[in-house]
Amino acid sequence: MFYLMILAVAASRFLPHPPNVACVAALGLFAGSYMSGRRAYLVPIAVMGFSDVVGQMLGIPGLGFYNLAAMAMVYLGMVASVPIGRLLRNASGKSRLWKVPAASIAASTVFFVVSNFGLILAGWYPLSVAGFTACYVNAIPFFGFTIAGDLCFSAVIFAAWELSQARFRVPAVARA
Repeated sequence: MFYLMILAVAASRFLPHPPNVACVAALGLFAGSYMSGRRAYLVPIAVMGFSDVVGQMLGIPGLGFYNLAAMAMVYLGMVASVPIGRLLRNASGKSRLWKVPAASIAASTVFFVVSNFGLILAGWYPLSVAGFTACYVNAIPFFGFTIAGDLCFSAVIFAAWELSQARFRVPAVARA
């Protein structure tokens, strides 16, 4: 089931959606919470890499490779959700119920800060206080979409996993 979720998230990047509404950070949280070792960090990289390669080949707007500095920071922002997901590992029951949304908002915030810094590094905004201010102020509407998408997808992914565990007695993913 875990690998089906990875494929579904990769496929979801090709569906029409509002800007910055994606499942990738939610999947990074999930991987950080349920996968052991360094392989959890490969999950968001694999999803982003696969969908960007296919998007580049097919010329799909919003997917593909447009600037090395900006893309590196977008990928770093997505990968940052994994250590946040690690914090969820030991939470259970009602405690986990409230920690997943908090972790989702934290992942959205880290992505916002890191990915927009990539736009500054890419030269899209001047390297000055005015440039930083303009970059982050212009990104605020996208931040709302990011939070909404990450909250919804985190709820769906974590709930689907927990329900499948309870319903079908699926063995837990090995933890480090």
